[in-house]
Amino acid sequence: MGIWNKFVKILIGDPVEASGQRARDSKGRYKADDKSTPNINEAYKDGKTPKKKTVKKAPAKRGRGRPKGSKNKPKK
Repeated sequence: MGIWNKFVKILIGDPVEASGQRARDSKGRYKADDKSTPNINEAYKDGKTPKKKTVKKAPAKRGRGRPKGSKNKPKK
């Protein structure tokens, strides 16, 4: 964390992040978001939608079969 971010954190304080805990009804099922209230997300306990996590993809693997160039090696 940079010096500027630490300074802003001291002045403003930590921003309240979404907990990510889903709200449930009396039967234990997940609640849906009410679209008529755009500022509040009823699907989560604290009313805030958590940020999406970025997932890094693994590098693509080669296909099956003989390794590239193994058949065409020059003879010594």
